[in-house]
Amino acid sequence: MTATDRHHVFIAGGGGIGRALALLLRNEPTLPCAVTIGDLSLDAARSAAEFATADGEDPPPVAIAMPADGVSAELTAALSSADAIIDCLPGAQAPRMARLALEHGLHYLNLTEYVRETEEIQGLAQGASTCFALQCGLAPGYINVLANSLFERACETWEVNGVDSIAMRVGALTRHATAPHFYGWTWSPVGVATEYVEDAIVVREGETLRVKSLSERRTLLVDGRQFEEDLTSGGAADLPTALAGRVRHLDYKTLRHLGHYAWVDRQLAEIGAGTDRAARLQERMEAAIPHCDDDEVAIFASVEGLDSQGRRRALRRGWVCDPIEVGGRHLRAIQSTTAAGVAETLRLILERGLTGPLLQSQIPTREYLSGPFVRLAFGLPR
Repeated sequence: MTATDRHHVFIAGGGGIGRALALLLRNEPTLPCAVTIGDLSLDAARSAAEFATADGEDPPPVAIAMPADGVSAELTAALSSADAIIDCLPGAQAPRMARLALEHGLHYLNLTEYVRETEEIQGLAQGASTCFALQCGLAPGYINVLANSLFERACETWEVNGVDSIAMRVGALTRHATAPHFYGWTWSPVGVATEYVEDAIVVREGETLRVKSLSERRTLLVDGRQFEEDLTSGGAADLPTALAGRVRHLDYKTLRHLGHYAWVDRQLAEIGAGTDRAARLQERMEAAIPHCDDDEVAIFASVEGLDSQGRRRALRRGWVCDPIEVGGRHLRAIQSTTAAGVAETLRLILERGLTGPLLQSQIPTREYLSGPFVRLAFGLPR
């Protein structure tokens, strides 16, 4: 296959998700891709490119150094030959990368749960001739498409136009957890504290509201295992707005091992009020919590309501994803599930020629959930 037969994809960020994404794209024969990986550190970009190269593959991914802001001649050259930018950088960089995509006429996809940055990019993408797919990783991302698919199925089979509740739950966890924090870092810690501190967007009694994160703690069983759930910011994506008038209660909660959120509460109580609460919590978490490789991702989604005969019904899906092997490389569960969401979205964009903003509620659920990347990372939901 020649270079002109491939889709050219620029991956911004050579960390755990960026390298997993490069590996997935280069090992899926139905979507042939040539990949360039950019990172602030050239060594990190080269390491990611090496990771994504299976034995005998030619050519390997290209690795370049990216400037912290603005552009460089090397970055401009890479973008001039690309079809899409996939942004795996911290969420604060998202508007910058989206503007570069707009300037170069490229599709743009990101993973961030940051709400303000997402709203800014939606404004940039209005009327664009390329597609700007936002929040398309795991949570937000896959979990929203899964929940929306259950909603569509419920409305069809129950013969109704709306439901009582939609619940979305995801937890990136270690298999084992110890006191006092009952947690371990399974990927980049950047942004976790922000999710705990920023407000969550929910639907309550049909009204879309902003409520405090960590304010509605419950216990949940997934595949017979007990977790605790609580509200965090960003994971609901655009579903509260998209399903307005059709659902009474909707929320996203992050799953954790029992005891973790109580530890976070104690840290926040000691920190007190202030505009820097997220940064101070992040510092405390990084100082106390170890990085671990033994990971898993717990997933749960449900839709509940009355059918046309007045009977209470529920559709529920829940399971735990394990690490996988791709091209002879080991991918942690958080890597494969996050990268699969954005890779599947890229496939739909390229095959359908989509343009303008693409939000999670607008993704065709059946085609996405049956796609090769999602099937590989998530298996068949039970």
